[in-house]
Amino acid sequence: MTTFDIQMLLTGQYHDMMVAGLKMSLQYLFFSFCIALPLGLVIALCRLSPFKWLNAIGATYVEVIRSIPLLAHMLVWYFGVPELLPESWKLALYEGPVESICAVIALGVYTAAYMAEDIRSGIRAVPTVQMEASRALGLSYMQTMGTVILPQALRMTVPPLISQTLNLWKGTSIATVIGATEMMYQAGQIESQSFRSFEVFAFASVAYLGVSLIITLLASWFQHRYPVRTM
Repeated sequence: MTTFDIQMLLTGQYHDMMVAGLKMSLQYLFFSFCIALPLGLVIALCRLSPFKWLNAIGATYVEVIRSIPLLAHMLVWYFGVPELLPESWKLALYEGPVESICAVIALGVYTAAYMAEDIRSGIRAVPTVQMEASRALGLSYMQTMGTVILPQALRMTVPPLISQTLNLWKGTSIATVIGATEMMYQAGQIESQSFRSFEVFAFASVAYLGVSLIITLLASWFQHRYPVRTM
């Protein structure tokens, strides 16, 4: 009967490989979030724009991206998009960590569609009289958005944005299909070398759980420190 070997999770080569995978997954989370949040904000503003062509661009982006699975996004960005690039760009891309770059872009673009809808809902939840009052005071549409509407809307959208961040964190595991060396990729490598499946995937599960709890606690602290205030 095989026994649970906790030592391989605490020290040694396999421990180092899993920690390296965890660090890589955290980097994917950070960089893809840096893409998703600003892009989602821009898409949300497009969807609320009084200009119909901007509204159409925003709506098309959201519907197209959300209708395609994350796995397909990952494969398209890794196998398909580089083939469309100019030769010099393609060579520069393949000289770097192409798997990681494509994984981050796919995760960021995919999550932005969902964050855009959350931000749009938050903006629409702000009473319209605030927009009217700000415009009456002489502020432009963009000044009103930047100084009055968005600060309130973003606070209200913290809970759904945290949910999207948790989904983004879990979605980093999909990057293993293109060979990106994140945590699940390292777990698969170790499992094939050591045949210790339970220990390896237990480590990965605990790591995913731990990071998710940290994100949730940070969100709770933010909501307590900066409560929603609307007039």
